[in-house]
Amino acid sequence: MASIVKGCYLSNVTSMKKIYLFFLSICSLGLGCKEFIEPSLDDRKVILLAPSDGTETKDYTQIFWWENVEDALKYRLQVVSPGFNSTTKLIVDTLIKGNKFKYTLDPGSYQWRVRAENGSSRSAYTIAGLTVYPTSITEQQVQLSAPANNSLTNQSPVLFKWLKLFSADKYQIQIDADNTNFTSGTTLFLDKTTTNLEYAVSFTKDQAYQWRVKAYNGALESKWSAVQTINYDATPPPAVVLTAPANNVSSPKPVTLKWNASTGAKKYILFVYKGDVSIPYNSTFPLSQTALSYTFNLGNSGEKILWEVKAVDEAGNVSASGELRSFTIQ
Repeated sequence: MASIVKGCYLSNVTSMKKIYLFFLSICSLGLGCKEFIEPSLDDRKVILLAPSDGTETKDYTQIFWWENVEDALKYRLQVVSPGFNSTTKLIVDTLIKGNKFKYTLDPGSYQWRVRAENGSSRSAYTIAGLTVYPTSITEQQVQLSAPANNSLTNQSPVLFKWLKLFSADKYQIQIDADNTNFTSGTTLFLDKTTTNLEYAVSFTKDQAYQWRVKAYNGALESKWSAVQTINYDATPPPAVVLTAPANNVSSPKPVTLKWNASTGAKKYILFVYKGDVSIPYNSTFPLSQTALSYTFNLGNSGEKILWEVKAVDEAGNVSASGELRSFTIQ
């Protein structure tokens, strides 16, 4: 037994060496080494761009910005108060793919740091400090947080959210259905005031809406936030029309299932049943795909198969059930 185990071990080591030498030869020829061996970030350094170390500002909203690091897939950003050696409050701890992050802070002292990461390594953190001084709310701007700008949804109500603005005691949210950046002068779809940092809105019409938020401190008011857009679509695409094979026919394998495109559909859900619409043929179904056909190569001679297709649009709306067809395998 010991000799067998030893032989297997030596065989595995030999195989690993061969694989390593193969990859090494590819790298030496310049044939895409990064596709096989992920570069290490251990010796890389993140260069912070803004706010620079020692920044003093009266702007509550900051855009944290750094240079991209080659071979990094994402970045870990942390913001604490007052510093990493004497932390009393963790403000931000997030992974992002880009090299910018916007966040609204209260007045105070902060440190922020960023490291680069990929699937197998990470760089050291680079740290910078900043101080935010209090000032009048009239010089500030509310930061919107959700839904994301230009997002598409079929959910109702939609929950609109924004970040707290220091010294604010209430917020005004406006929604415009005219999409003119609130310059049309017509009646707004929504104009409400709340002490909360969110507001739920129910839409009844499929279209794009623009929204913005402003903060108040007594009689003082902040600047309006940036205007963002949300697209609402709760209308499902038309039912899918099946084209082949014809209903209730006998067909040899493989059987190519075909259907017409449904207007506005982004993908299709294929349902295949084993002689009963309550029993999926196997764990493959229902199957999501973008093609307008599927080759079915399962089943036994004489077996009856039922199938149908539903369309799904970009907002996630699912079409009504269309025709349910069947075929028997020859």
